[in-house]
Amino acid sequence: MNRFLTPALAALMLAASGPAGAQTPFYFGADLSYVNEMEDCGAVYRVDGQAKDPYRLFAEAGTNLVRVRLWNDAEWTAYSDLDDVRETIRRARAEGMQVLLDFHYSDDWADGDKQIVPKAWRPIRDDVPALSQALYDYTLGILKALDADGLMPDQVQVGNETNPELMGELDWKDTHDGINWPRNAALLNAGIRAVRDAGRDSTIQPRVMLHIAQPENVEPWFADATAHGVTDYDLIGISYYRKWSTQGLAGLGGTINRLRHRYAADVVVVETSYPFTNDSADASPNLLGPDTLLPDYPATQEGQLRYMVDLTQVVKDNGGAGVVYWEPAWVSTPCSTRWGVGSNWENATFFDWRDNNNLTLAAGYTRHAYVEPVPVVFTIRRPAGQTGPLWLWGDFLGSREFAIRLAPSDEDPDLMTYVTTLKPGRTLRYQIYDRMPPGQGLLAGPEGFATAEATGDGIEVAVTLPGR
Repeated sequence: MNRFLTPALAALMLAASGPAGAQTPFYFGADLSYVNEMEDCGAVYRVDGQAKDPYRLFAEAGTNLVRVRLWNDAEWTAYSDLDDVRETIRRARAEGMQVLLDFHYSDDWADGDKQIVPKAWRPIRDDVPALSQALYDYTLGILKALDADGLMPDQVQVGNETNPELMGELDWKDTHDGINWPRNAALLNAGIRAVRDAGRDSTIQPRVMLHIAQPENVEPWFADATAHGVTDYDLIGISYYRKWSTQGLAGLGGTINRLRHRYAADVVVVETSYPFTNDSADASPNLLGPDTLLPDYPATQEGQLRYMVDLTQVVKDNGGAGVVYWEPAWVSTPCSTRWGVGSNWENATFFDWRDNNNLTLAAGYTRHAYVEPVPVVFTIRRPAGQTGPLWLWGDFLGSREFAIRLAPSDEDPDLMTYVTTLKPGRTLRYQIYDRMPPGQGLLAGPEGFATAEATGDGIEVAVTLPGR
């Protein structure tokens, strides 16, 4: 089955496709980009008072995905380069965890406010073909080098928090009138093409992720990306820090739900965090202070755990594919990182320095008994001989602005199928249309909609359309 997701009503119709009922394991992830450095600085990670290898510790805690960043040429640090990435992948794989490699395409932190071109590429920053080729060659070269060592990552981020235009300067947002999408699309597609080409000769074909910071920014960005031909990706990554977001957990859930129906991609909260204390272990100011806190989640180990459990349940309820914690092992040490001696994140790790760096309760969020979504399968059969497109709309899409364009089965041109997941026990309303913008629906029901209930085991909604 192919699925075609189409903005309808007053919106421009878009299409996307994906496999019927394709399911991937839920990602319980941890960004461990700091771990190797912290160990070299003397950090010891403990569980119940016993020192443990951090990679084994996370694997035993239920982590199944390790995220690791890569800078082009960060002269200010000896870490997050290719050798450091090799070490992280090697150690993560040894403990049975998958790996997500995060290309920043910068010599420094790339984030939702800045995307700074690597110094080696600055002379060609405005030469789009040359810069695209440099990005392609670099990405392909890194992945081939990793593959040669048996370390091909399972997922690859083409850019980190790429809200602004890729590879500008620090003042790019102030000196340029928005994103130059032809340039931006060319660069993104060059990176995507490199990942696909690297995977073609490997036993591992990495999944491609595009990543935007804060859920309120994601839908407009992907609409622009789609309009400019950026469509070949498998994962949508979202950074969610309530301190910097206008959306609460419900808003995040709604965004995830709309994205996963509109685009043929899994949606992952690829960065999130929450403090277990407002205290500090060093003089480096913590980025997540009291202004981070939400009313139901105090800065305690219990509050941190409750936040992670509730956020993860929201992600699952809305069809999301994973949660990755940033950065659970950036503990305080005598070493200097980017902003001073110690850590700017020790109060939001999974290790409590007040308890000799023992694991916090929140690390156990992976083991919580979550309410799992259930499968919902729509099968729509129309009378033999009828032709023309059909669209499925349902309130489970989370929007009045789009419907799903149905595609005929390869085996039976009169049969169309759509597969999704929903929170169990939910009553849903749906309708079938034969034109867009929609006219009168083809199904009878209260207030113009048919209804069904997603039971605890899932549901198959079988629809036989009336003849015209």
